[in-house]
Amino acid sequence: MSRQGSAVERLASLAGHVSQPATPPLASILQKHPDDIVITLALCTPLTKAKKGGLKDTPLDAIVVKLLKHAVSKMNMDPALVEDVALAYQVRAAVLAAGFPTTTAAYSTNRFCASGLKVVQDIADQISKGGISCGLAIGAESMSFSNDSFEEPYDEEVLQNSDARDCMQPMGQTSGNVGRDFGISRELQDRYPYESFRRAEIAQKEGWLDDEIVPITTTVTNKEGVRQTVMLTKDEGPRWGTTYEALSKIRPAFKEFGDRSTGGNSSQVTDGAAATLLMKRSMAERLGQPILAKFVGATVAGLAPRIMGIGPSIAAPKLLNKFNLRIDDIDIIELNEAFASMAVYCKDKLGIDHNKMNVRGGAIALGHPLGATGVRQIVTGLSECRRQGQRVLLTTMCVGTGQGMAGLFINEQL
Repeated sequence: MSRQGSAVERLASLAGHVSQPATPPLASILQKHPDDIVITLALCTPLTKAKKGGLKDTPLDAIVVKLLKHAVSKMNMDPALVEDVALAYQVRAAVLAAGFPTTTAAYSTNRFCASGLKVVQDIADQISKGGISCGLAIGAESMSFSNDSFEEPYDEEVLQNSDARDCMQPMGQTSGNVGRDFGISRELQDRYPYESFRRAEIAQKEGWLDDEIVPITTTVTNKEGVRQTVMLTKDEGPRWGTTYEALSKIRPAFKEFGDRSTGGNSSQVTDGAAATLLMKRSMAERLGQPILAKFVGATVAGLAPRIMGIGPSIAAPKLLNKFNLRIDDIDIIELNEAFASMAVYCKDKLGIDHNKMNVRGGAIALGHPLGATGVRQIVTGLSECRRQGQRVLLTTMCVGTGQGMAGLFINEQL
């Protein structure tokens, strides 16, 4: 063969390689690899009404230890294999009390409402980088015992900056800002929660929530001051039979900040916890663990604190762009309903098909235990993916002080 012929063949071969279509972005993240970070266990407690529900007398550490005991009983492996446990609040003592050995470490972190998703991202990153092989990510909150308001103002030097001052705005005020700034009417803010309550009612009646909730036994003091043992099995937030007409008659909850946000179109203060167990796919297969989902990635984005509620509209596109995906590539979306104002804005801004979003209702109907919701959305979303036989789950939420966060997961239990 001549030198020229050989060169032509090499060029033809190279052209063939170049012309081959690249793997489509969606197909790429659906592929399975031994080093994938996967979820092998996902569960949550019932979500109960803060200060008057089934967990109102149960401190946070007690809620966490009850959830962890279920995790230990369901993980079907030696708890000693769990090297680290992450939670938004105190956790080490509860980890030990739940039956994990002293070799299991634990730590807490805080990203306000996105703390749950943050700990999932942290555990996944540790596993990916080789720091640990297996970890448990927990979101938990007792709003019956906690106070999410600022007890003391920031230092005077901090308050000289207007955006820093806005970090102190109550969440109700930020909801009012979103409603006014973006023209989200009171009617829209009442019609949205009607749909959330309707969906939650259907989900409870049809038993769609049963596979994600573990029963919790605790003690509660009734109105007569008598302590009694109760078994909690269902979320307490959904109010069956809720109508738009009833919602439209509720008085504004934050009158000084406007007349659009009410107790009916805002998320409920709630107690509860949720957990996910993560490890590499190769480890899960070796241990015979059920692989529920693959963690694809997560990201955070900042924005003006006074309109913190629109955080998902910034964080979700940022995450999707990292994987060259479009919102239409997503099958199920869990977008936190901190307030109807922000949920309506984000749904419309992102162009989300409402049939894909919060199919079982969201935080307005189910409740929003602040530190728990980031994990609870994953548990709920994966359960809904299994029910529908769908693959791609996006979770996203706003964060007080002006942040948004989003996570991407692939359901593997079709």
